[in-house]
Amino acid sequence: MRLKRILIGLLAAAVAIVLLLQVPAVKDRVLWGSIQLGAYFRGVTNPAGAIPTPRATGADSQPPPTETAPAPTLSPEPQPTDLLPTSTEPAAALPTATPLPERVYLEPPAWERQDINGCGPATLAMYLRYYGWEGDQHTIDEVIKPDRTDRNVNVEELAYYTWNYAGWLNLIYRVGGDIEILKTLIANGIPVMIEEGDELDESYWPGDDMWAGHFLLLTGYDDAQGAFYAQDSFRQADRLVSYEKTDQRWKPFNRVYIVVFLPHQEETVKQILGDHWEIAANRQHALDTAQAEIDLDPADSLAWFNLGSNLVYFERYQEAAEAYDQAIILGLPQRMLRYQFGPFHAYFHTNRYEELLALTEHTIQITPNSEEAFLWKGWALYNLGDSNGAIDAFRSSYRANPLSIGGVIYALEFMGASP
Repeated sequence: MRLKRILIGLLAAAVAIVLLLQVPAVKDRVLWGSIQLGAYFRGVTNPAGAIPTPRATGADSQPPPTETAPAPTLSPEPQPTDLLPTSTEPAAALPTATPLPERVYLEPPAWERQDINGCGPATLAMYLRYYGWEGDQHTIDEVIKPDRTDRNVNVEELAYYTWNYAGWLNLIYRVGGDIEILKTLIANGIPVMIEEGDELDESYWPGDDMWAGHFLLLTGYDDAQGAFYAQDSFRQADRLVSYEKTDQRWKPFNRVYIVVFLPHQEETVKQILGDHWEIAANRQHALDTAQAEIDLDPADSLAWFNLGSNLVYFERYQEAAEAYDQAIILGLPQRMLRYQFGPFHAYFHTNRYEELLALTEHTIQITPNSEEAFLWKGWALYNLGDSNGAIDAFRSSYRANPLSIGGVIYALEFMGASP
């Protein structure tokens, strides 16, 4: 009888736990706890440490041999507004004939708290909602983030969603922005979304540098306070963020900004951006900005990283790889390659496959479901002669995000393999 009572008690407890896990708040807490525990366990048993230092840099690096595999494509097709005559001349400064108001406050959309790792979809949902779109972050998740534990949704994925599922709105994104551009857009009734680095509130493993990427929607500014009004999906609505802090946190992401606007506002956006409307001119401006920052401080690792990213755009891969080498040697945030993949491009195109493999494995150690890192790991392994390992990596990328726009289906088809 005692054994029977024990078994009945255990069964009742199991049923209670199952029922409890159906409560959304409890389910979320358990999921988040498992993510934290997994990160801490990996950090203790197999610490990732700093991003691996490159083997050959600068004058010691050798010209790359001929590539043995086609380069994967990780971005959606260019938007129509990108298909403009290109220029390598630096972008002109914004027109300053009309002084900006000292304070602008656009009525913000209904604020939305982000789901786990959901700042990108949540912030985009608020942005689209400003223009009357009906939906929330989960509507966006269904298309680009099917796994709630996916740590990163990048700018290209957010653009892909908008172009394909909110096509009555226009969207462009540019890099190398500055405070004046942000203020001018807002002053003309157009909120603007940026990606920045953020300080975490807690450490997730021993030696964690507590840095991560984050998105903000800026809907106003106040010169008297020297700050923007930001819709912060993690913290609060109408959060005041200083101009100085905004630029500091924005810099690790090449000062990228997303602009969503109505079709009739296109001419206004063109006038505000000037030559920045053209992608190549905008990229050249960002490249020049990064180089100028390096000239001021050669130990500026973020400027070196941004230089590499802009050189990748111009397919100057050898120079880009050398810039990334310098950035890594000087030191980068541990999670940097969770969000930005320029070094993968540069090392691949310079046939530095062993180092590409080391970068992707470091990224996967910190972000075990990074679809991008698994994809590039697959290409590295393929070029190192490990076809079976490459297929396994491509399948891991597919499992991380079956809806990925990053080219994993192409990779598997190239290998003649199924997901």
